[in-house]
This record gives sequence, structure tokens and C-alpha cells, in this order.
Amino acid sequence: MDRVGKGVGSRGSFRALYSVLKGSSAHRCFWAVLLLLALAVLLLAGVMHVDVRLLMPQLGDQVDGPPVTNVMFLKTHKTASSTVLNILFRFVETHNLSAALPAGGRFHLGYPWLFLARYVEGAEQGGPERRFNIMCNHLRFNPPEVQKVMPNDTFYFSILRNPVFQLESSFVYYKSHVPAFRNVTSLDAFLASPWAYYNQSLGLSNAYARNSMWFDLGFDNDAPPKEDYVRARLLDVERRFQLLLIAEHFDESMVLLRRLLRWRLDDVVAFRLNARSRHSVTSLSPAGQERAKHWCALDWRLYQHFNRTFWARLSAELSPRRLRSEVARLRERRRELAALCLQDSEPKNKSQITDFRLRPYQSGRADIMGYNVKPGLDNQTLQTCQRMVMPELQYMAHLYTLQFPDKPPKNIAFLEA
Repeated sequence: MDRVGKGVGSRGSFRALYSVLKGSSAHRCFWAVLLLLALAVLLLAGVMHVDVRLLMPQLGDQVDGPPVTNVMFLKTHKTASSTVLNILFRFVETHNLSAALPAGGRFHLGYPWLFLARYVEGAEQGGPERRFNIMCNHLRFNPPEVQKVMPNDTFYFSILRNPVFQLESSFVYYKSHVPAFRNVTSLDAFLASPWAYYNQSLGLSNAYARNSMWFDLGFDNDAPPKEDYVRARLLDVERRFQLLLIAEHFDESMVLLRRLLRWRLDDVVAFRLNARSRHSVTSLSPAGQERAKHWCALDWRLYQHFNRTFWARLSAELSPRRLRSEVARLRERRRELAALCLQDSEPKNKSQITDFRLRPYQSGRADIMGYNVKPGLDNQTLQTCQRMVMPELQYMAHLYTLQFPDKPPKNIAFLEA
């Protein structure tokens, strides 16, 4: 019974139940049932040898109606989208759903080319069309092709980030891959004279260097930011997507997403993934920030517009008091799971991750951080914790093996180095 009593005193629970039974009949009925459920959870945790902290949040975590299980997430670059992808992959695995995964040995869905249905494993050409529950790997949005593999009732959403900070992150992460960034010492230097480094004729290879969120949405990232054009494309996005999240307000975004998808709290609780170490982050000068807004004018307009619509949607769904309560609840649950799962209070760089299966992918000058899981956890708790810290490439490969056991597994070469 030591495991059962962890974190909650069983004697105190019975004492609370007795005091409740002396109240009014309506309150007696409600609270007696709730407390009996709590005791049942404690007993179940003991029988199953599961840490009670994994089960207790389910009490009182009621949602109205069945959860939305058909979801398309447009994974934009350097916008906290890897953390959202982990949330979606966990939902796929825990609910035994299907994911639209890259075919063969690929790790993305055709990016940077426009998405085609044939990039998805199992979407056979010439045969009956196969539909999937979740799509969330990197792709360049192409609605007619996406609709070939996703159901008609799919919920479409994406995430945006202030393009000033998004461009800074892209510069560090992709410096060795993007021609426009290779021969310049700093992003400030690049923005002081971008056309000295940016060759528009190189097209897709420079997509990360200018208006990359606009590009991910399937639009021309080099288009002049004329008012009529911008308004027409923003309207296209509003028609296609039910929700655009904001990276700078990630917790509020998760509260709203959870409400719209009717998911449980633990479905949207996540640790920050694919984040850089502090020494990998640099700040643009004030002049550089203004130049970044001008250089990425399409992304800046996109961000400004959907930042406004995000807060309007949030205020329509939740009162300020309820929003504060939900955000606090989300953060408290993240702290609980961090205390349960993580060996260290801070994320570690790749060389300090002891389980090679949980080591993040390194790119450019960015020092990508990861997590060590606590030793000695019971099997179910260990699986839960590993899922929460698993980097996206490993998780995608893991789901691919589960979903297509007869196919050759994905080869993640950097894990062998």
C-alpha cells in the first residue's frame, strides 16, 4: 500500500468522506461519488503499480463531447512546433490512431516542395484512398493534396511566432544549410544588406531566409507585400485553418487548443522540445529588429493579423478569470510531471543525454537541448515520461515501426555517431 498512499493520505480521504456525508443531500451525493472515485483511483494505482500522480488529474477533467481525433497541424519552422508535434504523436499512440507519416526512408512530407499525397506512407496511388487521423510532419501546405489523405471533418491548425525571433532562430539553426546565411557573420550584418547575400534565383534552398512561415503556408515568400495580395492570402488562411496558435503565448494556446479539440489536460501538457541552449541565442539590435520586420514583411503581416484573431478567439471562449485558472492548472501539471519524470531540473545538451534514443538532432551552431528521464520508474510511468521527452525524429520513426511493422524501419544515422 506504500505506492497507493503516495501523495494522498488514505486515512485523510476517509475522514473527508465522513465529513461530506454530514452535509446536504445534493452535496453529499456529488462529493461522495467524487471521493469514492478518488479512492478507486488510488486502489487501481496500487494494483497496477502505477504512480498515482499519473492518474489523479483525470478526476474532474471532464470535457463536453467526444474528443476530436482528425487533426492536421501545419508544422511551421522554428515556432515551438516540435513541442506541438510531440503532443500530437503522443495522442496518436495513446489513442491507437493513425498518422500520415513520410514514406520510405524520408523524414518529412516532401518539404520544401509543395505537398503531394504520394509522400505519405500507405497512400497508394491508383488504389482506394486511405485516410489518416493525424498529420503533423513538416510539409509545404497544398490543400487539394492534403485533402486526399485527411478526412472531411479534419480540424486544421498551425502555429506562428514573431518573425523577428523566428528569423534569428532560423539563422543559427540553418546557417550551414541556407546559401543566404553561409557567408555572413551575423544576422545583423545580413539584414543590413540582405540582397548582397540573398539570391532570389536559388528559390527553395533559401526558403528559411525570408518569410518562411508564409512559404510553409504554400505562398510565394518573395512576393511584394502589396495590400490586396496580402489581404487575399490572409483570407485564404482563415478559410483553411480553424486556429492559428501563437508561440509567444504557448500555454494560452494549449488551453484554447484543448478546449476546441475537447482533449484531456494531460493530452496537451508538454515539455519544451528542440529548444536551443541560452548561449545559442543572440538578440538583434533594435535597428536589426526593424529591418527584420521589413525583410520578412509578409510574415510580419501574417503574425500581426493572427495574433489579433487569436486573442479575440480566446476571449470569446474563456473569461479572463477562467483563462488564468486554466493556464495555472496547465503549468502546475507540467511541474508535477517534470518532478515525476525528469532527472535534472534543467534540460541538457546532447552529450549529457545518457539514453541515446532520446538525444536531439544537432544542426548548425544551435546547441539543441534534451532531457534525461529519472531511473527506477515503473514501466507505465517510464513509457509516459519517455514519450514526453522523445525528439521528433525518433518519435516519428517509432510510430512508423508501430504503424508499418512490415516496412524497413527508419534509419536515424546521427544516433549511431
